[in-house]
Amino acid sequence: MEKKTLEKQLGLLVKARRQRLSLGQLELARRAGFHRSYVSDIERGARNISLQSLGKLAAALELPLSGLFSELEHTPPSAPLQADELVDVLVAQAGDEDVRLVIQCLKNAHLSNRLFLVRDGAAVLDFVFCAGPFAHRRPNDPPRVIVLDLDLPRIGGLELLRRLKHEPRTRSIPLIVLTSGKNEDQLGACKRLGADAFIVKPADLHKPGIHALQLSLQWALLPP
Repeated sequence: MEKKTLEKQLGLLVKARRQRLSLGQLELARRAGFHRSYVSDIERGARNISLQSLGKLAAALELPLSGLFSELEHTPPSAPLQADELVDVLVAQAGDEDVRLVIQCLKNAHLSNRLFLVRDGAAVLDFVFCAGPFAHRRPNDPPRVIVLDLDLPRIGGLELLRRLKHEPRTRSIPLIVLTSGKNEDQLGACKRLGADAFIVKPADLHKPGIHALQLSLQWALLPP
């Protein structure tokens, strides 16, 4: 990864993590022992940061240094982390392979939409209803589409479908369900609960599944 790209992605990652922790730049700087302008430079991708400073930054963000490197490694250059107020696509997926599939579909469809990832069902509800770690989000700025895994921890996909489609504030958000099984009862439940589209993932993620998801994302994201 080129140096400038790495610095930019580190800045986006730091900003997204800081906002998830409901921290201002001044508080993050205080935790890490930096000046606020130093944190601002990092978030703008304008600072070449030393390994020692990275360690302080990771600790201030409540991450081990290895965890910070891991998040950087798994943040694809084609779809860097964005500030969560600016999200177009909320991806609720537990598996990295499914996240890569969604990113690839956005890229193939020539859609440069802003993506944010959550790993469990409770985080989905917190995100869309601006609660818990996402209480700083603006209630009038929901994601334009949600790509939902049915097999999420804490709160499962079917229960999320029920809650989101029952609530007037969120029922109009297009929900695309990714499922790895062909359980007819499960797929029927998705339809009854209001899923706008669902994709049965091929085990090896071959082109038919990618094409179907790509079409669903185009339908949900392109203006009418």
